[in-house]
Parts: sequence; structure tokens; C-alpha cells
Amino acid sequence: MKRNILKKATALVLASGMALSMTACGSGSSTAATSVKESSVGDLKFPLKEKATLTGLTSYPSGSESEPNNRTIFKRLEKDTNVHVDWTAIPSDQWGDKITLQMSNMDQLQDFVFSAGFGDTDLLRYAEQGVIINLEDYIDKYMPNLSKVFKDHPEYRTMSTDKDGHIWALPWIEQLGEGKTAIQAVGNMAFINKKWLDFLGLEIPKTTDEFENVLKQFKEHSSEIQKEFGIDGSVIPMSCIVGGGNEDCMLLINGFGEGYGDNDNGKHIAVTDDNKVVCTATTEGYKKGVKWLHQLNEEGLIDPEAFTQDWSTYVAKGKSGRYGVCFTWDVANIDNLKDWVPLPALTADVRNITPMNGSYTSGFDRGRCVVTSKAKDPALVCAWLDQMYAPIQSPQNNWGTYGENDDFDIFEMSKNDKGEPMLKHAPLGDASPVEVREAECVGGPLAVLNDYYNVYVTCPDDAQYRLDWIKDIYTPDMKMKNVYPNVFMDTEDIAELSDLQADLVTAINTTKADWMMNGFTDADWDKYLKDLEGYKLSEYLDIYQRNLDAFNKNS
Repeated sequence: MKRNILKKATALVLASGMALSMTACGSGSSTAATSVKESSVGDLKFPLKEKATLTGLTSYPSGSESEPNNRTIFKRLEKDTNVHVDWTAIPSDQWGDKITLQMSNMDQLQDFVFSAGFGDTDLLRYAEQGVIINLEDYIDKYMPNLSKVFKDHPEYRTMSTDKDGHIWALPWIEQLGEGKTAIQAVGNMAFINKKWLDFLGLEIPKTTDEFENVLKQFKEHSSEIQKEFGIDGSVIPMSCIVGGGNEDCMLLINGFGEGYGDNDNGKHIAVTDDNKVVCTATTEGYKKGVKWLHQLNEEGLIDPEAFTQDWSTYVAKGKSGRYGVCFTWDVANIDNLKDWVPLPALTADVRNITPMNGSYTSGFDRGRCVVTSKAKDPALVCAWLDQMYAPIQSPQNNWGTYGENDDFDIFEMSKNDKGEPMLKHAPLGDASPVEVREAECVGGPLAVLNDYYNVYVTCPDDAQYRLDWIKDIYTPDMKMKNVYPNVFMDTEDIAELSDLQADLVTAINTTKADWMMNGFTDADWDKYLKDLEGYKLSEYLDIYQRNLDAFNKNS
């Protein structure tokens, strides 16, 4: 569960009623709006007077309950709404292959796809083909819970809306913090072994020079550290997975040059305070930072396997207590909480932490749930799906429920300070949080907002301590105003970016690993910049810039 906490952007946005005005920015696609159909059941107040039946398609974790209607959450929903759903359920490890086939056969389509997880290209392609319907008018008319979320947080409506003003899917939203305090603001968090620091009489480093010295002390006193803590295997001053997302070490170089670092190793971009998109991997700070990382490697301070190891190898060495510094979403994944502390920003030329792109709006999946053109009563479908956005329902769909007839629950039903119903996270004992979640939750479209905590639901413990780390240790050093927002681009830009990224990102990541291991000269740097231009870096940045400008204009 700790590793799966999903990933907020502070963006001023359109009021919900203005979403349709975005048609002026037309993407050139031929997708057309579907007119709203009135519901065949008349008054859509739940529970319905007469039972209705819908068809849905969803996934489930392999090894867990395969029949959705056997899950407590759906049993309660059927009782509360008087709507029965005939489900087609696909194991999650087969979803990628089977959902494509399912969506290509109109005769076998269900009314809705509950846990679609479609990307932007999928949504626009299925819209173009007429397989799914646009939902903006149904949301306004039949989905009061989601409409309230969009009214209170209009950025989510903006991010759900394409350039022609259409909403093709219902989103998944999980807020944990916001803006620079969002839990996703720093993914590849650095942790340092406080037990080793105390043993050697060292302070937590604040500069790159102090950090390098600490690593040297770990190396020079490795035999004493091994003996003191009973470590089986060699002491490793610092380990990471180079290019490995949350396990990458690039958070360390934020202090060099302009202070951008290179945290987003999937895009390698950042946004300046005057809203200009820059490639972080071509900045002077990046050049200086990678040279410094090479120096650490030359001094034997970085795990030699950092360039090749996989997650299981990385964790196994961490669990053996061999690391002085490591990188991950939550150090409890690697070792334990009591012996480790987050490593603050390191000062080099400046002191800064660049938040992750898209993080200011927290966890967001634009394509979580779609309604198909096969649905005979899309108004009823949307009204039923809107129940997933009820404040006390969404946390259950997201994490799990209460009142199960087994040995564990994610929640117990409690009361808040006003004496109103509130879901309280239950102690799990020896039960695995991941297994409990997979056994109980149903996923799908939902919204868990910051103002729900301690009103409708308690905040998960493993999320709370990470939120505290972000707020107390990293947020004060986030000097830059902007991150790249979660923009809904058109098909042409998505396709072109995909083609460009294939070469650019590979070239950047491969070169970085090579330079960290082997070093580089100014001539190598000049050739690298020229090579990136050959891979059309300027066009790549232009696509991001045009879409950012349009997003800001409509916000």
C-alpha cells in the first residue's frame, strides 16, 4: 500500500459552467457531442422504486474475489440504489490485452467500463470511433456529487475536458496534501541512515560537500559499522536505481546551477516562474550535478549495482541493513522507519527542491471510467456512477470497507467530532495492507478530497507521515512557482510527443548513466546538446509550451 499510494497542481481554472467555451480551441478532431437522453426510469432518486439492471466491465486483482457482486461494497450499493449490475470481470494482469478486444466489439460492449484506466490517446480514439459518449451534460444534470467536486475544485473539470469542451471519462481523484505540500510533490525522496550518523558522531548534511564527506565517513568506517550493527554483507554508502523513478538519485542535484535538478526522468522538463518550458537535462545545473555524481562514483561512494539492479535486488540489500543513503517513496519499503530520516535539500550553488510535474493536483486519473454508446439508459448509468463520488463512499472504493465477515477490515465505522458517521482506519495487525485493500476495495471513479479527512474518513497513517515529511522538510525549499500541469492534449500532439520522447528520453537517460559511470568532457557535452537537437528537442519543447500556454489561457 505504501508503494502504491498514488500520486496535485495548483491551477486557477475555468468555472465549471465555462467548460463548453473551450470549443474555440478546437483540436481538429471529428468527435461530436452526444445529445442527452432522458432516463427511462423517470425520477432518478435512489433507491429506485423498481429494480433496474445495468451491465459493467471491471478488473480485479488476481487471487482476490472474482465476482464483483460478492464484494461488500457492491452488495451495499445494490441495496441502497436498487440497481443490479451484471458484471464482466477481467483479472488485472490480463486487462491490457483483453480490454482492447472488448472495446473493439460493439456487440459485446457493456453499459460502462468501471476501471478502464484509459490514457488520453485511448479516450480520443474511442470517442472518434463512437464507442464512448461525452459526459459533460450528464454530469451537470444527473451527477450532483461529481458536480460538487468540480464546483469546489474546478481544476479537475478543466483537466477532464478536451480541447473541444468534451468530457469523455469520469476521473479518479485522490487528494493527499495540495500544491507544494502534495504527497506526490517529491517522489524519489532521499533517506539517510540516522543510526549510522549517530554512531559516527555526524550531523545530517546540509550541503553537497557535507553530504560527500558523510558518504566518505560511511565508507572509511565500514568495518566498524558492520561490526556494530551485525551487517551481513559489505556496507554501501549510497544506493539507488539510476533512471528508476522513485528510486533514482537525481533529487540530489537540485542545488546546482539554476536549481532545476532533473526529477522528472520521464519527460525531463520543468516550468520557469515566467511559464517557459525548459529541458532540465540541458541546463548548466544538470551538467554540474552529473559531474558531481560521477565524482561520487569514482570515489566508490555509489553502489556499483545502481546502474543495473532491479527493485527486488535493491530491496533485498536494503532489508539487510547495508545502506547509508537510499531513495524511494517510503523508506519502510527498503528498511524501517525508526533508523532513517529524510535527507533535506542539499545546497550547492543554490538551495532548492523542484516539485514533480503534475503533482500540485495530487492523484488524478483522467480516464478511469467511461460510458459506452451501447448504454440504453446513460442517464441512469451516470446517476448510479455518481454514487461512487459520495464523500463516504469514495474512500471505501479507494481503500476498502468495514463490516466484512472475516478477520480484517480497512475501516471501522466511527463518528467525527460532530457525531456524524466517519470511516476510521482500523488496525490491521499482521495483515498485509495490500492484501486487505485488494480483497475489499473496488476502485473505479471516485474522489477523496483533503477536506474529507477527519470528517468522512481518517487519513492513512502511512500517508500522514509522508505528508509531514513533505511539509516540514521539503516544502520550505520549493522556491519555484510552477510545475507542468496535467494537460489533456489532442491526438496529434500526443502522437508526436510519443515519437519524440522515444528517442529523446532514451538518449538523455542512457547518457546520464554513462556519464555517471565514466565521466565526460566539455566536448562530450557539446555533442550531447547537438544530438538532442537532432532528435528534435526544440519541437518537443514547443509542443509542451503550446499546450501550457493554452491551458493557462483557459484557466
